[in-house]
Amino acid sequence: MSDTDLVTLYSGRILALAADIPHLGHLEAPQGIAKKRSPLCGSTVSVEVRMEDGKVSAFAQEVRACALGQAAASVLGQGVIGRTLSELQDARLALTAMLKDEGPVPPAPFSGFEVLIPARAYKNRHASILLAIDAACEAVTLAQA
Repeated sequence: MSDTDLVTLYSGRILALAADIPHLGHLEAPQGIAKKRSPLCGSTVSVEVRMEDGKVSAFAQEVRACALGQAAASVLGQGVIGRTLSELQDARLALTAMLKDEGPVPPAPFSGFEVLIPARAYKNRHASILLAIDAACEAVTLAQA
């Protein structure tokens, strides 16, 4: 990866998102907990949720990931409250398609994922980018079980 590629990939906006991740920490009495790890880079994201009326009412996350994974967790954290499992699954599918250049940017409230478009060319980074939303989907699924 050239220096120019690194500057494009790790833009100021990505670094700003990575530095300001919402909902860090833990919940009291979570209903669903999930932890995801990328075997390629070792990044991990743990998510805790509480649900009310089929929607995420409380959310917490612990993020140990590269700047791209942190930025993705930040975008997720900004939009996750009030979302249903179906909405989170749709956002995950849209993010995956966007990274593969097979679809548009996910719709609001997850349109902030567009900042990760430069990562399309770096397939080895996709797993880290998907960790937070994967963990959120699993935690919500467990909370509803």
